[in-house]
Formats: sequence, C-alpha cells, structure tokens
Amino acid sequence: MTERERDEPQVAPADAAPELVEQSRPVEGPDDERRLVTDGGRDTGPLPGVPATDSADDGCGCGDSCGCGGHDEAVRSDGGATASNVDEHGKLKPVEFTEPAAGVSQDVEGGRPDERVNVPEGVELDTPGYGIRAEMSDIEEPDGKTWFMELDEAVIQDDRCIQCGTCVAACPSDSIGIGDDDLPKLVKMCTGCSLCWDMCPRGGLRYERQWKITGGEDNVKGAGDPITEFSAKVEDDWRENAQDGGLVTSVLCHLLEAGEIDGALIATESDEETWKAESFLATTPEECIENAGSFYNQTLALGNLDLSQWAHKLDVPLSEASLALVGTPCEIEGIRALQDFEWDYAAQEDGVRAIDYTIALMCTKNFNYYSLIGEQLAEKRDIQPEDIGKLDVLDGEMRVYDHDGDPILVEDVEAFHDAALKGCDECADFTGYCADLTVGSVGSSDEYSSVIVRTEQGLRAWELTEPDLDYHDLEDRSAIGGLQSWDKKKAFESLQRPFDPDAPRFIDYEDHAEQYGTELHPHEADH
Repeated sequence: MTERERDEPQVAPADAAPELVEQSRPVEGPDDERRLVTDGGRDTGPLPGVPATDSADDGCGCGDSCGCGGHDEAVRSDGGATASNVDEHGKLKPVEFTEPAAGVSQDVEGGRPDERVNVPEGVELDTPGYGIRAEMSDIEEPDGKTWFMELDEAVIQDDRCIQCGTCVAACPSDSIGIGDDDLPKLVKMCTGCSLCWDMCPRGGLRYERQWKITGGEDNVKGAGDPITEFSAKVEDDWRENAQDGGLVTSVLCHLLEAGEIDGALIATESDEETWKAESFLATTPEECIENAGSFYNQTLALGNLDLSQWAHKLDVPLSEASLALVGTPCEIEGIRALQDFEWDYAAQEDGVRAIDYTIALMCTKNFNYYSLIGEQLAEKRDIQPEDIGKLDVLDGEMRVYDHDGDPILVEDVEAFHDAALKGCDECADFTGYCADLTVGSVGSSDEYSSVIVRTEQGLRAWELTEPDLDYHDLEDRSAIGGLQSWDKKKAFESLQRPFDPDAPRFIDYEDHAEQYGTELHPHEADH
C-alpha cells in the first residue's frame, strides 16, 4: 500500500454491520489490543482474536442483573470492567425486580422511624433556618413587613397569647391554624402580609384605640357611658343551669325567635375533655339553653369563623348569614377591628362579616384549661372534673359547686394566678367597651345579672328580651366602676408600652420589639 493509499479514508465492505459503517473507530487498549466502539462509547465486543469475558454471579441472591454492586463486576481482558447488568455485547440483560414487602415496618436498626441512620461523620443534615435567606439573596425586605414568626416570637412564645383567635381570622391565606396546645400555629407558608400582627390585641392592635373608634371617647375612662344598665334575671325554669340571671341565653333565644340572627357562636363542653370549652354554633333556642353556663377557658372563638364547618346547620347562604358572638372583651375588640376593614379574610371572610350582635362577658382574667382543671383543681385540691357541677369567679373568689349545687371550694382567685393566661394581665377592658351588650355578675345581687346596653344594636336585643325578664335599675354601678379601675391599674403595671387611646391603632413590630425586648428579626436569627 502506497503512502497515498494509507492517507485516504478506508471504506468498509458492503456486508459490514450497518451500525459500524459510519461511526466505528479503532480504540487502543492495553497490550496493543484493539476493540471497536461507537460514538456513544458502547462496547460492541472484541475484535477477532480477543476473547470475551463473562460476568459471574457471586451468589448475592438478587441475580447478576440487579445492579446492586453486591457481586463482582465482569472483568475484561484489557483489565477494565463492564457493567454487571449488560452482556459482552453491551446488551441489557433481563431485569429482575424484588417484590416490596407488605405489612412490614421500615428497618431502622431499632431507632425511631424519623431518625437518620449511617450519617457520614462531619455531615450536617439539619434543615437550614430562615437566616439562610440573607446568604442566598441580596433582596432587602420591605419596611414594615411582618411575618407570623414575629407574632409567634413576641406573643405566643413569650406566653402572652390570650387565645382569642383573631390572628387565625385575619390571615388572608388561611396559613394560621390552632395547634393541639390550643395556641395559634403556622399550617402553611406565611406571605408576610402583617395582618396577624396588626390585629392581635397583645401585638399590633392598640386595643384602647379600638374603644374610641367603636364606642366613643367616653369609653376610655370609668366604666364607659352606656345607653342604659339593668340588673335582670330570667324567670324560666331552665335558668338554674345558667350563669347568674341567665341573661345571655335569654337574649340569644329571643334574637333567634325574632329572626334577627341565624345562629350564635357560643361555648359548649368538649366531648373528649370534661369542662373544656370549645366553639359551637347554636341555631335554635333549645341549643342555647342546653349550653347555658360559663366556662373559664378560651375557645379561640375568632379562629372558628370558617362558616363552611357550620353550613349543615344554616338555612341561608353563608354570605348572607347573620350571627351573634358571645365572647370575652378581647375577642370583641378583635372582631370589631377585623370588620373595620374591607380586606378579604379568605375562609373566615363570611364569618367575620356575619357577626351582627356582640355580647361581652365581664372578665378580669381567663385560664389555661389544663392548668386550672388539671393541675390546680384535680392534682392540688383533689377535685376531679367529673365532680364539678358549676364554676364561678365571683367577688374575687373561685367557687366550685357539685352537681347538687352545693359549694365544694371557695378560695381567693389569686390562689389560681399560675393557671391564668399571662396576657390577661395587660388587659384594661373588664366591661367589653366594644360590645353591643355587656353581661356579668358584678353590680347585681345573687341570681341577677348586670346588663350594660352600649349601642343601638344592643338596645334592639334588650327590647326583644325585656318583656320576659324580671329586671330593675342596675343595683351597684360603683362596684363595676371600681373593678374596672382595678383592672386598668393592673394593666398599666403590666403593659410595657404606653397606654394611649389617641395613638395610631396599629403598633409597628419594631416599636413593640424595642419596648418588650423582643428579637427584632427572629427569622434571620433562626428562631
């Protein structure tokens, strides 16, 4: 062959394998052995004279096509190796699959199912905190943007949550729910809209400003300047199971019978835990009477305004429902603030707009259910929940009665301070300044309720109820004013921010953090 012939491209014979005609090329190997590969690098077998080697099954039990690496690889004569799941021509061998085990728990070597096993030394597998955002992005957060994490840090984790549920109702993305500990918790991604912070009576809502917006300037001193006040009681037989004079239940029954409301959001006893209150929508007078009486723990009422859960009880479209809300003063402050704005509250929207009547229960403090019923009464005083017929806080005393109405405990309420919600110490609203009606026992004799009518809406409810009541002028207005003054004094001592009814309604998180010593950016600190 001449030099010219050696330089010219060699043409494959006509009967050569098609896949080798265009792209095959010689590859040098050890000991000058030669084999052919295609452009894809697939081994097409040795050239004549070069023996092929077969992979061997080492007895792993899964077959030499499993690819598990548990047996020896096939060794080529050139010293290399081929994959164990292909033959000498590079063809995929039959694949075998092991049937998954059924009804057998994951083997985690005796540890917890969520425990990581065989983690290499020095490898950190913990999920990074929010602080990693600062390392991954140069985008600056807009001023005033507040996240649920700030509310959690400043109020919930600081043991100042009063369990009103306003933050749940305020969230426009339904990102806040209620945890097993009866505290608000994030259930999906927070958008940083700031509404949960703004509406919280222990966070961004300056609740004393809400008094002036809702009830007028006279609501910031004394016991307010109501339309009228009475001491009243119900004369129906069912009153013996009600609290004091049974006024709240009677008002709700008359509103339902008159068609003024379609339902009333009240408290009922949990089916699982004796004397534990939970939210309930009563839609008949019978349901109101059946649930008459008071509980001394919060229901997070405003966290239960998703009317879809009550749709089966309502005879009107959810967007057209009219409801009454019975709650503590902080819950009434919360719903009033929510209703003052046209924001869309997502799943809670219809419920927020449906509240047409509000009834506040006079309140100096509320309690954590597990601390009061479980620790203070059951453990320390051997009074079991099933033995309690009625609870009352009256004249500065905690009173517990059996099912026959006989007292089994009368003790200074301050002895139960450790069971009280700590955030209640900051409240100066004993009489529910933002409500249509205020009802309680202070200022009236036994078996009577004190009724304060604050708004024209409240007067409408009173006028519907009054014909069926035994009532007269409020017996002791000074008793209510005195307790209101005491409550304010306590609040002024506990608040770490200025009490200012003329200041803006919302408190910036930055200002609150400075006054309460809270972490300014807890997400960046990976709290």
